[in-house]
Amino acid sequence: MRGLMMDVPLNVSALLDFAAKYHADTEIVSKTVEGPLHRYGYADAAARARRLANALVRLGLAPGDVVGTVAWNGYRHVELYYAISGSGMICHTINPRLFAEQIVYIINHAQDRWLFVDLTFVPLLETLADKLPGVKGFVVMTDAAHMPRTTLPNALCYETLVEAERDAFVWPVLDENTASSLCYSSGTTGNPRGVLYSHRSTVLHSYAVSLIDVFGLSAREAVLPVVPMFHVNAWGLPYAAPLTGAKLVMPGPNLDGASLQALIYDEGVTFSAGVPTVWMGVLNHLAQSGKSLGRLERVVIGGSACPPSMIETLRDRYGVKVVHAWGMTEISPLGTANHPKRKQVDLPPAERDALAARQGRPVFGVDMKIVDGAGNELPWDGTAFGALKVRGPWVCGRYFNSDVVPSHQEAGWFETGDVATIDADGNIQIVDRVKDVIKSGGEWISSIELENIAIAHPAVREAAVIARPDAKWGERPRLIVALEKGEAVTAADLRAFYQGKVASWCVPDDVVVVDDLPHTATGKLLKSELRRLYGSA
Repeated sequence: MRGLMMDVPLNVSALLDFAAKYHADTEIVSKTVEGPLHRYGYADAAARARRLANALVRLGLAPGDVVGTVAWNGYRHVELYYAISGSGMICHTINPRLFAEQIVYIINHAQDRWLFVDLTFVPLLETLADKLPGVKGFVVMTDAAHMPRTTLPNALCYETLVEAERDAFVWPVLDENTASSLCYSSGTTGNPRGVLYSHRSTVLHSYAVSLIDVFGLSAREAVLPVVPMFHVNAWGLPYAAPLTGAKLVMPGPNLDGASLQALIYDEGVTFSAGVPTVWMGVLNHLAQSGKSLGRLERVVIGGSACPPSMIETLRDRYGVKVVHAWGMTEISPLGTANHPKRKQVDLPPAERDALAARQGRPVFGVDMKIVDGAGNELPWDGTAFGALKVRGPWVCGRYFNSDVVPSHQEAGWFETGDVATIDADGNIQIVDRVKDVIKSGGEWISSIELENIAIAHPAVREAAVIARPDAKWGERPRLIVALEKGEAVTAADLRAFYQGKVASWCVPDDVVVVDDLPHTATGKLLKSELRRLYGSA
């Protein structure tokens, strides 16, 4: 017997419609590429998204077509999210920080028909346009006054396009399993892989990230997604903010510490999210300027492991709670978030800090396990570590336009490529990436743990640990550091800094000092390049 409830599909368009109806004047504030701040309410955003949907139809686009965006976090990008997906098309966010060859690959692989491009990226697309035979035209995301002279074929002005249309567009009622958006992994090895999200997975993920024990969003919040909208849909925040009626503050192209601090302070931001490298820049600016973070209460830090020293500085010096989280493109991206259980609230400070360094527990909807090399499930004792696998309604079942790959070989599970432990309370700790863990004398050494210790040294700005071959032990850790401006430190001092923090056999054998460390397009350390440069004996 079936239940007697209404059959209302979960559609992305409903999120913006809800915000427009019940939070009409709640602001979306954007730092524009042109310079000024732009402000309007959710009702205004919904009306313009409907205009844009009419424009997409006029361009000859139909349900199922893929529309690409190359853009910063801003109000026009939000409009595109909803106009494209709400019309039954697929919103493909493209990371402009990828290598040119990768950008060409993913646009052609996704079969993008039109590209919407922020002013910043017009020169980039001009160099690539002749390699994109399937793209019918380009829309530059600006107004007529700022429309540049461009060699892009069939180039149109966004505001001219939108202003020509009516806002009387009726969103189609879509099967909730219809594809809504497409993101590609950063592709540090081989070509990037596409992850095709559905309306159902997107709405469920939006509910999940809004929970108190995840991001804790509400209509009383002002939310600043520092993580770009081309990084896994800004971790779902452009969907979760309308769902909860939260004010949405968009930073545009200016992600330096000074610009972010000013936006946080001036707009009364209470919640933000970004990768550790972003918060390093903010903390450096705060230390130099003596300024504050205003009403900011908490930040979610993910993308790579957050150094404990960063958690402590934000908490103790600026009164900001860090929510350590973990996820990836294939998980929409939320997998876990770190909030204490009732029994853990009154733990001694040292135990509480140790717990905060973990990536937290899965939210309802995500299931996890760790397995050994033979696929046997390992115990949840906080010590045993193995390959982390996940499953759930917003976890990638297979890659877009791709054959089955090893990560999907076990039916119903996705192998993340991470090595992790899980404790008795379900908290995971990412020990390393499978390809980055160091195997020394039959024992595994976590490069992440060694990096976090190094970053806590006052002279160190950033640190990476890689394996180098060793005739006796197989592999040994090598520490590579970039120092704070004006600082100097010896290899012996850095090695001594590890004493008492890890077993003696885990201490890096040698230290390399460099000006800067290479990063992937998503801000993570580019270990493959470090291994190429410094991975020899």
